[in-house]
Amino acid sequence: MPEDVTLAFLREWGAPDAGGSKKSRGQVVVVGGSPRSPGAVLLSGEAALRVGAGRVGIAAPAALAPHLGPAFPEAGIYALPTGSDPLDDALRSALESADAVLLGPGFDDPDATRAALLAVTGAEVRRLVLDAFALGILPSFDRDLLPDDLLVNANEEEAALLLERDLGEDRAADVVEIARRYRAVVHCFGTVAHPDGRCWQAEPGGSGLGTAGSGDVLSGAIAGFAAQGMDAERAAVWGGWTHARAGDRLTERVGMGFLARDLLPELTAVVHES
Repeated sequence: MPEDVTLAFLREWGAPDAGGSKKSRGQVVVVGGSPRSPGAVLLSGEAALRVGAGRVGIAAPAALAPHLGPAFPEAGIYALPTGSDPLDDALRSALESADAVLLGPGFDDPDATRAALLAVTGAEVRRLVLDAFALGILPSFDRDLLPDDLLVNANEEEAALLLERDLGEDRAADVVEIARRYRAVVHCFGTVAHPDGRCWQAEPGGSGLGTAGSGDVLSGAIAGFAAQGMDAERAAVWGGWTHARAGDRLTERVGMGFLARDLLPELTAVVHES
């Protein structure tokens, strides 16, 4: 049975130490983006900062990269290589120094996603968070090429892809199966599972979170906590909890119809109040 996640549980578990500088609070690099979805990496990157990460970099296709800096002045901007071209020195250095790398937000092409994942795994990435289109290629990707420290943020449709079958009635058992199959800590709709079988369950938040870009905010929050040195399962639980409670705060105040970017300042408030 999964362990219930409550505010009291999280307070006992402990929030990340705010630290004394941006360097001590961790660095996230978000890899993703496409002409159709250029904003996803911005949502994820800002979410990482909003939950306490100290620095963020954005790695996006070369055609997009020059336009992202003015939209996100707090981020370092890097251009992804084209096709199978190697990483440039600046991006490789950023990936290898990052405390967490998030890959997937905004990608919309399987081949481009696979090429980016192969390029990123060619660097010495310590902790990798996979989301969105990256999950569609994960079943056919060599797990041994990925870091040992792997987190997966899946919605229900993506979870079914990872299982290669429909989800059953026992959600916790399904998420644990995914965790074991991919040797990863997995978050899915409030359920977090570790490959060793441990499992946690939090309230996933209301239907207002079912809005475009909400998942990008969630994955960014998970990566932001992961960059601050939390164990992977703790980062996933804290990220899911914070995202859900941010949605609850907005629903109580404004009702349905809020935007994903409205969640961003609420993340900081939730962390502060927790």
